[in-house]
Amino acid sequence: MTINAVYLIAGLALFLAAVLPAALKRYAVSAPMVLLSMGLLIGLLPLPDGLQLDPIDIRPQIQRVSELAVLVALMGVGLALDRPFRFHRRATWPAWSTTARLLAIAMPLTIAGVFLLGWGLGLAPAAALLLGSVLSPTDPVLAGDVQVQGPRVDPEHPSDDEGLIPEEIDEDDEVRFALTSEAGLNDGLAFPFVYAAVFLASLGPVSGWIGGWLAWQLVGKVVIGVAVGVAVGWALARIAFRSPSRPLRLAEQGEPLLAIAALIMTYGLSELVGGYGFLAVFACGMALRAGASSHRYHEAMHSVIERLERLLTLIILLLLGMAMTHGLLANLDWRSFVIVGLLIFVVRPLAGIVSLRTRRRDVERRGGLSKAEAVAVAFFGVRGIGSIYYLAYAAGEHAFVEERFLWSTVALAITVSVFVHGVLVTPVMGRLDARRGLTGTSTSPE
Repeated sequence: MTINAVYLIAGLALFLAAVLPAALKRYAVSAPMVLLSMGLLIGLLPLPDGLQLDPIDIRPQIQRVSELAVLVALMGVGLALDRPFRFHRRATWPAWSTTARLLAIAMPLTIAGVFLLGWGLGLAPAAALLLGSVLSPTDPVLAGDVQVQGPRVDPEHPSDDEGLIPEEIDEDDEVRFALTSEAGLNDGLAFPFVYAAVFLASLGPVSGWIGGWLAWQLVGKVVIGVAVGVAVGWALARIAFRSPSRPLRLAEQGEPLLAIAALIMTYGLSELVGGYGFLAVFACGMALRAGASSHRYHEAMHSVIERLERLLTLIILLLLGMAMTHGLLANLDWRSFVIVGLLIFVVRPLAGIVSLRTRRRDVERRGGLSKAEAVAVAFFGVRGIGSIYYLAYAAGEHAFVEERFLWSTVALAITVSVFVHGVLVTPVMGRLDARRGLTGTSTSPE
């Protein structure tokens, strides 16, 4: 009976994955909103015997499915970004300044804000830090409506664009670029803080582990993950686009499964040598794209990744909705509503504004945002499946007394984010697009 129920849910998700994007395109309703709502309704019905939805009972399965969904999304984001970043070319740095500020300032401020809220409302320090850590990353899975929509290609320059400057191969939408690149990177950068929460709970006072955490979890694993991703992406790009052996030039064959092979290979290698696999996969996607960023092959690879991502997302959202009306929200209390409300409407927006107003770039330059665009970037920090993965991972590493409260609060945060951001994204982004079209520039001056 259980396996039949899984088939039914998977089939329904696949059908909706094909139908919903076109059906909802003209409305201020997102596919995640519909799927969560359907899951909530299904959860009110009698469920098949043996179908487990308690996150503690099925934590390993939740961790693996959410892990795969995030990995697929990260590869898709890496392939979709048109803006190059080459460490050895400082000309590419300023165009990523918005992303850097969101990661270096907004993310730690968000973690600190939620940590202080949770601690002040009675959570143990480790649980409060974990809650801040799992809710800090924005989500590459559910934020499709505020992200770049895919790789732009130029069939007249199919093989090499190394000589191009960033402005010539760049997307024009600073808001979507900022939110996409932020989501691609902060899903990996949340890991050190998740580890910090686990260490605080299991190893005790900060003084006993802070040195090793700074050297390894915060720096070492980040560097290794990025290095592995860049190396694998560069090597696969050389093979797929420029190999002297014709069978290995997959770009000529149009075989899109290279993207999935690259994802699995990169993640496995990075985790094997001790790096952060999420960062490695995102870096691999970007390096693979940079190998010949105007080639149509990237469209084929991105299309496969996008469909797999959509399917995994809809299955997870259906099951999340079912779990929410089947006991997942049973441990909510008033503190959950305070934390979630302040996170979405105060903490993240303020942290984003502070980061984007720090050393603000001129609105006419790459990486520059108008006031309206900065507010949009600060506000649309969608919470989603990455939070589910991190909580499942941390709870598997240490038994947190407040685990059920944390699951209920994270589920509430995802739900509120999906509906609030889902309703507002179409009119807000439409208005920004209209302003940008009127001004005829990449940003709209204030």
